[in-house]
Amino acid sequence: MNKVKLFLILPLIGMLSCGKAKTDEKGSEDKAAAVSVTIKGSDTVLPLAQKEAEDLMKSDATISITVVGGGSGVGVTALIDGTTDIAMASRDLKTEEKLKFSENKKEIEQVVIAFDALTVIVNPANGVSKLTREQLEKIFTGEIKNWKEVGGADAKIVAYSRESSSGTYEFFKEEVMGNKNYATDVLSLPATGAIVQAVGQTKGAIGYIGLAYETKEVKELAVSYDQGKTFIEPSVESAKDKTYPISRPLFYMYDKTNATKVKSVIDYALSDAGQKTVSDIGYIPLK
Repeated sequence: MNKVKLFLILPLIGMLSCGKAKTDEKGSEDKAAAVSVTIKGSDTVLPLAQKEAEDLMKSDATISITVVGGGSGVGVTALIDGTTDIAMASRDLKTEEKLKFSENKKEIEQVVIAFDALTVIVNPANGVSKLTREQLEKIFTGEIKNWKEVGGADAKIVAYSRESSSGTYEFFKEEVMGNKNYATDVLSLPATGAIVQAVGQTKGAIGYIGLAYETKEVKELAVSYDQGKTFIEPSVESAKDKTYPISRPLFYMYDKTNATKVKSVIDYALSDAGQKTVSDIGYIPLK
């Protein structure tokens, strides 16, 4: 599986803004006709959106695309406020978000562009290689505080999480923690790349990331959702065959009244070329 190393220390690092209009004798006319699209939101979706935007702009000089991270909540809020054309999200819309769209008389289209296997990581020096869902819940709620309680060394657990605006934060809380609250001593970081870096540098650390962010600087854990009977490692293959229990869709969301403007971006994301990029980045294509 091809992957890219991504170290996004701040939520807005990774901003991509480029594109050009045709440069013939009708230059000014072409510039006026160029389409400018803003994509904002999920850091999980960010590397995929960046690469697809680059490729699309290479093949179509009439479109300019700006891609900005910050978290799914940031993207959805921007879509509500009308400050982005497309929201990237690694979770579904919340009930309160749907109500806000309804209040603003906005009908939102949600398009699944890829799938992800949410990956639990530890420092490579950690002897633990697998955990059950129940153990993960107890670690992130603060009930388990030492690695020796889950078969590891006598060392303090340092848990890292995304901040609350992150779709990954919400998904992990719902799917792994049973909607229980994170412990107050769990350290929140503003971007996925920051979690990779922190876990790679801290021996007792644990965190969670999108599959495409996995690097040699951290170690993936196998996870069990049947009380320890079966442990499955995160991979494209285990996500595809649905044996890995923490898989999720990745979304592009847009206002339906804006459909014509964003059509080329959506079409490219769903095209063969766009889906090949999904695989190249390290996520799971739709087919």
